[in-house]
Amino acid sequence: MSSPAVIAELRETLRAIEGDGYRRRETLPFGIPPIDTKLADGGLRLDALHEVAADTAALGDDAAATLFLAGIAARAWGPVLWVVRRRDLFAPGLYQAGLAPERVLYAEARDDAELLALMEEGLRHRGLGAVIGEVKRAGLAATRRLQLAAEGGRTIALLMRRHAREGVDPLGMPSAALTRWRIASAPSVPDRSGSLGRARWNVALDRQRGGEPFNMLMEACDDTGRLALPAALGDRSRASGRASPRAAAA
Repeated sequence: MSSPAVIAELRETLRAIEGDGYRRRETLPFGIPPIDTKLADGGLRLDALHEVAADTAALGDDAAATLFLAGIAARAWGPVLWVVRRRDLFAPGLYQAGLAPERVLYAEARDDAELLALMEEGLRHRGLGAVIGEVKRAGLAATRRLQLAAEGGRTIALLMRRHAREGVDPLGMPSAALTRWRIASAPSVPDRSGSLGRARWNVALDRQRGGEPFNMLMEACDDTGRLALPAALGDRSRASGRASPRAAAA
């Protein structure tokens, strides 16, 4: 199909979405104070563009970055448009990260230019909770158009920067995105029964407008789309300087 035909078909699909019934918010917090307090807006701005890249081109890092996006979209307020260049999304995996299949509209683009046009169309519709796209190349002008399309609405724009070739940083190009994230898979820790524990990711915020970068080890998204602090870190963050009951008794 030609690009105008694909966009026309998307418009017809979007017209069929009436209302949302979801409470809309200015930002989408992670619900984890060590992350939210480091974000300039206390969470991810919903009327803005955010970028994510896998730390390397390895399958494990690529899957971690994809599921990180799915977890954000799962916690957004309504239907999700996911625009792809190739049919490699694994729906059961997205579901395990909290993104139910019935919430997702898929569109396939023939090149990056068409993908970016479809994302812009989805953002301007205002009836979607999130618009996700996966590209190898998107210039500064293209990201500015996405940011402008998102402004004034409540549809979060999520752009996954795929590795184009070896040795080239996908986040190396200038961008209008408010935040730019780099995700890598990390070794998990066996649980108390000795079974393989919850997957872990290194979550790095490389850049944010109005704030500082940071890097944290996190447990991967659960079936509600939420990350978690590793158990030891979570215990320390909840301690608030007080001794545990066991220590007090001793």
